[in-house]
Amino acid sequence: MKTMKIIPRKSLQGRLRVPGDKSISHRAAMIAALARGRSLLSNFSTSADCASTLDCLRALGVSVERDGTTVVIEGRGGDLSAPSSALDCGNSGTTMRLLAGILAGQTFSATLTGDESLSRRPMRRIIEPLELMGAKLSSQEGHAPLTVNGQRPLRAIDYEPPVASAQVKSCVLLAGLQAAGCTRIRERVHTRDHTERMLRWFGVPVEEREEGGVRLIALHGPKRFSARDISIPGDISSATFFLAAATLLPGSELVIEEVGLNRTRASVIGFLQKLGADIQIERARVECNEEIGDLRVRGVERLKPTANGANIISGALAAELIDELPALAVVGTRVAGGLEIRDAAELRVKESDRIRTTVENLRAMGAEVEERPDGLRVAGPARLRAAHLESYGDHRIAMAFAVAALTADDASELSGAASVAVSFPEFFDLLEAVSE
Repeated sequence: MKTMKIIPRKSLQGRLRVPGDKSISHRAAMIAALARGRSLLSNFSTSADCASTLDCLRALGVSVERDGTTVVIEGRGGDLSAPSSALDCGNSGTTMRLLAGILAGQTFSATLTGDESLSRRPMRRIIEPLELMGAKLSSQEGHAPLTVNGQRPLRAIDYEPPVASAQVKSCVLLAGLQAAGCTRIRERVHTRDHTERMLRWFGVPVEEREEGGVRLIALHGPKRFSARDISIPGDISSATFFLAAATLLPGSELVIEEVGLNRTRASVIGFLQKLGADIQIERARVECNEEIGDLRVRGVERLKPTANGANIISGALAAELIDELPALAVVGTRVAGGLEIRDAAELRVKESDRIRTTVENLRAMGAEVEERPDGLRVAGPARLRAAHLESYGDHRIAMAFAVAALTADDASELSGAASVAVSFPEFFDLLEAVSE
């Protein structure tokens, strides 16, 4: 599927479920592999990224059985086997960075590789703390291939990551499971906390408290723990594309069932509501230490911020919304006063330079956009025109501009649409099923 034609739609109607949360699926599989005994993971992500994690775990001697979205993992109690070849992480930065933390506490050497896109992404951010803990790592000037020479036991550290990153935090915490003493992470900007929640679900005590405006996360190692079954909620980042599309198409009424509503991930809901979106949370509850619920979204004729500054994303909010920013930039074309994104330079080192790729596609559709080093500003409200759009091999860019094309004045073409398989292979089928 090299190029896809996308026809504008009037509305989205009905009910749907998005795949299991990608971030939680990665962590569930890795932590289950370190546990003692058999864990059953329900609603496991269908993404290619999470398949890469399972393949790497198999190569490390972990028994992994998969039947659709059900995965059974026989944990090895923290003792993995040396792989016979390099571990291929595909396009998944989460796989590479979190596995590096696990491998740091093993007794062998392993090399992590990835595709061309992943090989451009920065890895020094995990190399530094893991070497402080006693592991030895080598790389290609801070990029993959990344070789990890494990050390047991590792040294516990007190560490403040220089960039706000849930992947760096999770890498250090997973290494901390294999370290002697108390490993501490200090966050000035709160990042998604799925690893902390998942560890607690498996019975590992993780302490959290505020100290002078800094969030302190701590665990004592080395730690052994037992297997546990997990039900994984729907992916809020995947749901965002449907929230955006339904909001932008007046007359829509769509229910997205059993979505994860973790407080460090669900900021997109409140932000869209402040822009005037009609989104309601129904059947809210907690399962397996994660908030979950249904989202009912209705289309609106116009979006108008409900407070001064409600159309600016910056600071901690930019970190919380990092995966949703391309879709929100598309929404910004319909907002009175437009939308401004600041403090999001991290977008430059994702699967594509998401600032540049978002700006170029918006301009192709006739939007007025200012590109900045750490973000962008899109003018609004504006009507988008049909265009030839590029995914640049980036799944989130492909989905964001599929949403944009639904609202255009005529049919658009999207190159590289197949890239959605990285996180959401069902995306186009589900979109077609609820489109009118």
